[in-house]
Amino acid sequence: MDKIYDLIVIGGGPAGLSAGIYAGRAQMDVLIIEKSEVGGQITTTSEVVNYPGIKEISGHHLGEQMREQALGFGVEFLKSEVTNMDFKDEIKKVETTSGTYKALSVIIATGANPRKLGFPGEVEFTGRGVAYCATCDGEFFTGLDVFVIGAGFAAAEEAIFLTKFARKVTIIAREPEFTCAKSIAEKVLKHPKIEVRFNSQIIEVTGDTKLRKAIFKDNLTNTTWEYTAPDNESFGVFVFIGYKPQSDLFKNHVNLDSQGYIVTDGDLQTNVKDVYAVGDIRPKRLRQVVTAVADGALAATVLEKVVEEKREALGIEKEEKEHPKTSDISKEESKSKFLDEGIVSQLKGIFERFQSSIKIVSILNDNDLSVNIKEFLTEICDISDKITLEFYKKDENLELEKKIELDCSPTIAILDSNDNFRGVKFSGLPSGHELNSFILALYNIAGPGQELNEELKGKIQSIDKKVKLKIAVSLSCSLCPEVVTGAQRLAIENSNVQAEMIDIFAFPELKSKYNIMGVPALIINDKDISFGKQSIEEIIEKITK
Repeated sequence: MDKIYDLIVIGGGPAGLSAGIYAGRAQMDVLIIEKSEVGGQITTTSEVVNYPGIKEISGHHLGEQMREQALGFGVEFLKSEVTNMDFKDEIKKVETTSGTYKALSVIIATGANPRKLGFPGEVEFTGRGVAYCATCDGEFFTGLDVFVIGAGFAAAEEAIFLTKFARKVTIIAREPEFTCAKSIAEKVLKHPKIEVRFNSQIIEVTGDTKLRKAIFKDNLTNTTWEYTAPDNESFGVFVFIGYKPQSDLFKNHVNLDSQGYIVTDGDLQTNVKDVYAVGDIRPKRLRQVVTAVADGALAATVLEKVVEEKREALGIEKEEKEHPKTSDISKEESKSKFLDEGIVSQLKGIFERFQSSIKIVSILNDNDLSVNIKEFLTEICDISDKITLEFYKKDENLELEKKIELDCSPTIAILDSNDNFRGVKFSGLPSGHELNSFILALYNIAGPGQELNEELKGKIQSIDKKVKLKIAVSLSCSLCPEVVTGAQRLAIENSNVQAEMIDIFAFPELKSKYNIMGVPALIINDKDISFGKQSIEEIIEKITK
């Protein structure tokens, strides 16, 4: 009989992680399914200063701590995309690109994505000046002017963050005043590098390969004004105007309101028994981390008793669950520069599942980045005897460079147990958000790998032409790993495809060559380029069109 979880959580943001923590602590058998980076929208926030008990923390670090806490309570994580579901019966079914999973209850915590305004030029210049994540793209605008669109908490907070890079930040707000807390508003208004224009809106942006001009309107005087970038410069427009609920997948399964939010009762249950919704996916007055984690805690607490009674009624025995142990980590591992004790413990479990050995080869230069790559890979290799490691200086092994089709260095390539190059390269250090994509590449090449449904396998195998994919990323970007892992999976499953992650700030010449002002940037055959988060299906569509 297939495993039946007590609870499946769809979405790994703060609300979903909180639900997992509370349910796991109550000895429930929990699976959290997240298609991209665990942590959700909070990982794109530069700093969190309004979470009770924590004076200041980066959004990425907060999300990672929540994940570690959930793992400590035995919560399982699955990186996969939910494609469909069946909530009609007592045992709920959730279909993913990795297979179908069953549970006695489900919590939907898919959150929301940034809204777009729809002004002329917004779509055309996304990734070339128009952006939605200051943490991901702020560094591209070092020494340039930046405009922030919005009057809420996100706009105010990210405007302050952008002053670390930008020459000047101008906030364009339709409202006559900020709609966020007065403390953050006053901080913005007093900042010497920020100008605020209330009762204003953006009308249009234009340019060539980058933004060159923007038109704005003063709604009080009904007059327009223009900003033109200085000679040979561009500028940035960051849009922070709220979020759109990620609920399209659920519209035929649970009730939605007119705005697309999932309707719940006081206990956060939807109109479907034992199916709950938490966080930004449901209607609420305040959308903050603190309210998201409160939702997750409440739903999990309610479900603890519901699930226990349901198991007894259905006569379903619960599998004994083992909590991960970290006590066997050696003192040497705890001194790792790149991998902390918790990560080493998790990687041990993953590497033990490898079905075959794997070889990592790296072509290095005489620079600090190469030194860091060598130290990082040595730490990875020390965890398992199923991984071997070879380092070469540029031009030292021309046969290998030809085999992996070396374009730039320092570069990491992965070979299988038969010494075959499987089309996956990392140019730069795969740390930060890209550590996950690197580990998944090892796992998918060594086996058993993540499951793929037959339909998706067929689409991948149908690619019958040579394709080179380059994914420009920044290591602080939480949106990039989904594009990287999707492209890598195509390469691993089809020898016609190659996929190379490139840390764009380590290779500034490529940033200039392709006029990249935002990440992730997917470059197909060194010619076609597209920006933003893309699923594996969307990548296939771009390749085969």
